[in-house]
Amino acid sequence: MHGILPLWKEKGFTSHDCVSKARGMLKTKKIGHTGTLDPDVEGVLPLCIGKATKIVPFLTDTEKVYEATVTLGCATETEDASGEIIDQKPVNNVPSENEILQIIKRFEGQIKQIPPMYSAVKVNGKRLYQYARDGETVQRPERTVNIKHIELVDAPEAAVNEQYSFTLRVVCSKGTYIRTLCVDIGKALGYPAHMSALVREQTGSISKEHCYTFSEIQQFVDDGNVGDVILALDRGLDHLQVLTVSEEQRFAIEHGQVLPMPDHLFQEPFVIKCNGEVLAIYQQHPGKPDKIKPVRVF
Repeated sequence: MHGILPLWKEKGFTSHDCVSKARGMLKTKKIGHTGTLDPDVEGVLPLCIGKATKIVPFLTDTEKVYEATVTLGCATETEDASGEIIDQKPVNNVPSENEILQIIKRFEGQIKQIPPMYSAVKVNGKRLYQYARDGETVQRPERTVNIKHIELVDAPEAAVNEQYSFTLRVVCSKGTYIRTLCVDIGKALGYPAHMSALVREQTGSISKEHCYTFSEIQQFVDDGNVGDVILALDRGLDHLQVLTVSEEQRFAIEHGQVLPMPDHLFQEPFVIKCNGEVLAIYQQHPGKPDKIKPVRVF
């Protein structure tokens, strides 16, 4: 079995849990996930199976779409609802919809983020959450991420228990911490804040309507039709450009040979197909500008 299982991850599972459960259901060990989702987060988590595990880094590198709830009036150590409260300020004056819109537009485009202490980013060979659990603080590396689009989905008129929540839809690059984005937006509005809910609606071209829960997948397994829910491997590569070759060139590509650079330039990396079949992913040769070399061969 080779392809992409479009899983809708439900709350309560880690991404590792999902891989383990899928291995048991599909009776195969070669499965990898395409981007960590915390246990309290639900949403699109494509699982790559068999040969498709070779495309994990390429699918992980795609744009993501999230729906996030920002709660003003309370900040936590983890920047989400699971952490201990570290700061509070009653929301006595609810920001207007126009105020929120003006603030969130400041965060579109290239922005700087400092990863939260409770994250998997490594500093000096140790993950930040390990420092946090040990009660240690450490200088965190600033990173640049791209917020392609951000919009206001819902903004109630009143606060609840001196806290105010509103919902955003965010289209962003790999590596974006939505928790941190929520906290930073809260600061810009003048309040401590945290991310109180998060749903990943899309990874690359795989969105919610393409996904199945574990119970739905189990039903397909029981009926002997699990192949019906597996997407083709190239579905995880459709954000890359494609070079189509002839059957005569197939052997060289399948054996990972270095080839002449195509006449027209390609955005790197790019997919090579023959008769609709993905053969490999190639890029420009680092030492020979007039050549291309394989990154992955399928």
